[in-house]
Order: sequence, then structure tokens, then C-alpha cells
Amino acid sequence: MERTFDPWRYCSVALDVAVAGSATAQALQVRRDQRLQRLFEAAQRSPLLRRVLGRHAPEHMRLSDFPRQHKAELMRHFDDWVTDPQVRFDEVRRFTANPANIGEAFLGRYVVWESSGSSGEPGVFVQDAAAMAVYDALEALRRPVPRPLQRTLDPWYLGERIAFVGAIDGHFASAVSVARARKLNPALRGVLHEISFLQPLSQIDAALQAIAPTIIGTYPSAAVVLAQEYAAGRLRTRPQEIWTGGELLSPAMRQFVGGTFGCPVIDSYGASEFFTIASECRLGRLHLNSDWVILEPVDARGHPVPPDEPSASVLLTNLANHVQPLIRYDLGDRVAVRSAPCACGLQLPVIEVQGRCDDTLVFESPGGAQVPVLPLALSTVLEEDAGLFDFQLEQTAARTLEIRTALHGAPARQALQRARRALADFLARQGAAGVDLQLRPGFTYRPGRSGKVQRVLRRG
Repeated sequence: MERTFDPWRYCSVALDVAVAGSATAQALQVRRDQRLQRLFEAAQRSPLLRRVLGRHAPEHMRLSDFPRQHKAELMRHFDDWVTDPQVRFDEVRRFTANPANIGEAFLGRYVVWESSGSSGEPGVFVQDAAAMAVYDALEALRRPVPRPLQRTLDPWYLGERIAFVGAIDGHFASAVSVARARKLNPALRGVLHEISFLQPLSQIDAALQAIAPTIIGTYPSAAVVLAQEYAAGRLRTRPQEIWTGGELLSPAMRQFVGGTFGCPVIDSYGASEFFTIASECRLGRLHLNSDWVILEPVDARGHPVPPDEPSASVLLTNLANHVQPLIRYDLGDRVAVRSAPCACGLQLPVIEVQGRCDDTLVFESPGGAQVPVLPLALSTVLEEDAGLFDFQLEQTAARTLEIRTALHGAPARQALQRARRALADFLARQGAAGVDLQLRPGFTYRPGRSGKVQRVLRRG
């Protein structure tokens, strides 16, 4: 595992991240230009991207010369996409198929995680120690500090109890990061705790009460449910900070969660393609980490949109990952880059994101009790247990759930039957046995306001 963490490189990157946090816009641009040039040079080692670059010499390449890239196409050509010929898709997939490998190093030197397939296509992403140093430094240094005295006395969080509530049984970025941190620093084993959100809510409450975390990290929808549990008296532990990410955190959600627990809520915007795309400032606005990642908001035809206008999608360029170069990669989120500077004084651009907007579903148990079910838990069950990535779920009544897919024919029938079995088992464990699961193959989705298809929704 040590080969995925280079302490000297981390210190160098951390110093630069700290300095860049107060750098001028011109100084940030110089950093971007230099790093983009090195990324183009690395892309020459990728057979796929070398063909895309064609006759362009890296030193004469402009970002706008590079065509828009899509996950499905890149994943189909994974072996030609990566710059290390020893990284092979079949081997990576065998590695991630084993839960015992979560947090372990692939080939002794790479961190690997998977995307959840939220856009209908799962991805696999490979990072070396250089990329991880960037992610680690951004996470450590650009997160707001609501308790500065505590951080001064305990900069490594060794006196905290941090509970991550989420998907912990797959090679997802958060789960891998928690496992990796504990392996790198054994002192964190008593600090970092994981709680699967696939458990019934009563078990999640019990696990949190046993840990009594000072910090909870989770998804916004899960944070809302936990706040509801606390308000109802079923959860009897109160954290001092809530960290959220992975979904859209609306102002109303932030106010409810923070007001209920009486603690600050700190949000971030990230993806499997780049772990921390944007970080909050002390005023609660998201600042793009533009020294290490480039976002290009575009319209439906792929043309740039002006500042302050929401995009149809956004193209991401990861300046840190030279093993699996992501250049003008279509991320699918709707993003607006604000023209006005932030009152906090940072020169890093302010962005507003319309991410996932899935609903928390509430079913009736056979006895009439209310059973809330998190949208990401449902998605995880379908992807991990049923192998279905092209889907939409809609709750149409208190005990009715429609499972939809755009697939046709025999593949659709087989996938939907697997989905029905997996969801029936999962809902029964949650206390919502007997939900009527209706199957809809060949379904045509309508995009939500995020620009992506809303995966889990409730009618009415």
C-alpha cells in the first residue's frame, strides 16, 4: 500500500495547494497551463489518445483542439486508453470483484475505484501516488474548518470519531479512501468507522449510537433521514460536524440537517473521475479547484456556455491523473460558473452544481409503519446485486414500485427479473416486505433538471 502514498510528493503538492488557495487568477492560470502541457505529454503514451491527438504535437495542442470524450467509448477501449500497458481491464475487474481488495493496491502501486453508474454506464478509474497526493491534499487543506481551535490542537483528527454512512461493500471512491487511510495510518483505525446504508434504519441508528461520532460523512439524502431520526428521538447521538457529498445539497436540506443537529454542514462536489472537484469556502460557496481540474460548461451541442448560465453538461479535464488521462470528458452534470468573485476573497472560481436529485422513498410496512429507503441504497442494490445499470425506479403508491429499463427483449426480461429478486430481498430486510414490484422494459426516460435521468423518484 505504501507505493500509493509518496510522503515527499504529498508534502510538495500540499504546499502548492496551500499557496494556490490565496494565489491570483493569473498565478492559477500559469499552474493550469503547465499541468495541461504535462497531461498532453502523458496522453502520448496512451494508444487511444495518441490516435485522437493525431499529428498535433503536445507543445502546440490546445484544450479546445481535443474532441469531447464519453465514458462508454473510453471504457470500451480501456486497454488502449491507459498509459501503463500492465494495467489491463480484465485484471482490474478481477481485482475489484473481490471485496477483500477494497483499499489495497492494484499491481502494488495503483488505487482503483469504480463509479456507481449513475449516468447508466459504470466506470473504473486507476490512480497512482501522484494523483492520490493531489486528492489527499485538496481534501485535507481546502475543507472549511468550523472548529479551528480543535484542528490546531488535533490537525490529524486523531481525537475525532468519524463515521461514514454509505456504500461500503464495493470499490467506490469513498469506501476505498476510508480503507486506504486506515491502512496508511493505523492510528486512524479507531477514528474512521464505516456503516453500510444497506442496513435497516434501526440498525444504522444503533451503529451510530455505539460509535457516538463527532463527525458524520454521508450523502445529503441520508443526512436528511438521519436528521429526521434524531428529531424523532430514535437516533440519540449528535455530531459536531456533518460532511456531505455525492448528491445535490439544497439550501433547504442544509438548513434542516444543520438546524436539527445544531452543527455545521460542510458540502463538497466530487466524482469518481476527480475526487474533490470543488470545495466549500467559509461562506458555504463551492470553489472549483481550478489549479488541478478544468471544467468546461457546454450546451447540448457541446458548445461553451457563458458565465452564469447553467450548462447542459460539463467537460472535465483531470490534470493530476497521467495513468488514465481524462481530457474533455463528458461528466453529465449541469454546472454554472459564476462571474462575480466570492466575498471570501478566494480567486478560485465559484460554481453552482445541479447534481443528482433522486428522492428518498417511503414505503408502508405490512403493519402500516413508515419505512424510508435511501435512493443510493436502491441504486447500489440494482447495480451490485442485479447487475442492472440502465434503470429508473418510481414509487407510484405506498406499496408499489415500478422498475424501468430502456433495454428490450430477452436481456431486459432477464435483467428485470434479477432486479425484482434483489429489490424484494432488500426491501424485506428493511421491513417493507410485500412491495408490489412492477417491471417496465423498453422505457424512454426523461432527463431531470440536473441534465441526467432521475434514477429514483416518487410520484406526487
